[in-house]
Amino acid sequence: MELITSKLISVPHGFPTRAGGVSTGPYASLNSGLNTGDDREKVEANLKLFAEAAGVEPSRLFTVSQVHGDTVLEVRDVAPASALRPPLGEADALFTARPFDAVGVKTADCLPILLCDPQGRRVAAVHAGWRGTLARIVERALEAMAKQGTRVADVRAAVGPAIQGCCYEVAPDLAEKFERAFGASVVVVGDKPRLKLAEAVRLSMEKVGVPPAQIELRVECTSCDGRFYSHRRDKGVTGRHLSFIAHRFEQPRGRPATTL
Repeated sequence: MELITSKLISVPHGFPTRAGGVSTGPYASLNSGLNTGDDREKVEANLKLFAEAAGVEPSRLFTVSQVHGDTVLEVRDVAPASALRPPLGEADALFTARPFDAVGVKTADCLPILLCDPQGRRVAAVHAGWRGTLARIVERALEAMAKQGTRVADVRAAVGPAIQGCCYEVAPDLAEKFERAFGASVVVVGDKPRLKLAEAVRLSMEKVGVPPAQIELRVECTSCDGRFYSHRRDKGVTGRHLSFIAHRFEQPRGRPATTL
């Protein structure tokens, strides 16, 4: 199993490739999407393998039903569980301040964004396609964390592998919407315009106060690179990656660890 990580984030986290699971065919091999057409038992086995490799308890790994919107959920007051967690609800971002929790989002071309607040001790996972990017989902996630005490200037952000400007062809009217919203730098001009979603998200985060030096954009293109699932390249018959970040900060000296 291969996890791509960011030097900016000190807690356990990662963006997986498709290697290391048990699924076969177009879902080979680490498919984490239960609603993709893959065999459910294989997907559940993949999720357990993934949690073990990531060092996360499966019952403490929280996800959401992603709907390409701007809703953000917080993990809190959740009953204990002994098995894989069902999604918390419909949303495209979730965060937690609970020790030993992990949060994740599933993608196959969309942007997986991991946020870490090392001072306020909060972590978040955000899913952003073109709709979520226009809806400013990453800004909504930062605002939700800030309401709970996070200083946005403290946040470290890693944007994982996704479809890049080399491959993401869109209709001219959508390209115009992005140019109006984020500026010319997010559109690649040509016979067919292409979007640079990661650049748009970077600009969103900088707009609300995340310092540029605290944002990392991965350059891997899920459509170009066969190590990744790609909804566009594979014409919708493909798996999903589960990118995650865990709330596992070092305890201050003299302070006992908290176990929930």
